[in-house]
Amino acid sequence: MAITLTEAAARHVTRYLARRGKGVGVRLGVKTTGCSGLAYKLEYVDEQAPEDIVFEAHGVKVLIDPKSLAYIDGTELDFVREGLNEGFRFINPNERDRCGCGESFRV
Repeated sequence: MAITLTEAAARHVTRYLARRGKGVGVRLGVKTTGCSGLAYKLEYVDEQAPEDIVFEAHGVKVLIDPKSLAYIDGTELDFVREGLNEGFRFINPNERDRCGCGESFRV
């Protein structure tokens, strides 16, 4: 079981945490929503919870709640710039379908 970050994603998280002046990493999880059933949630974390499963890539900690891991195991988190848009991209081998608007997915 593993969650990974590309170098671009790790650089972005590191820069953002430095600007915030605090934080231990990012928490990646899923929530029930949208037309396909699940959506990713990503937030910066100031404290690690006892139940968190921790992965580290390129010096950045990725914290996962145990319930979400079954849906996102093997996911790679990337940070991309396309024209004027930039953001995180989730490359999840468990995804079977994604809604048309791109906000939710199904496993």
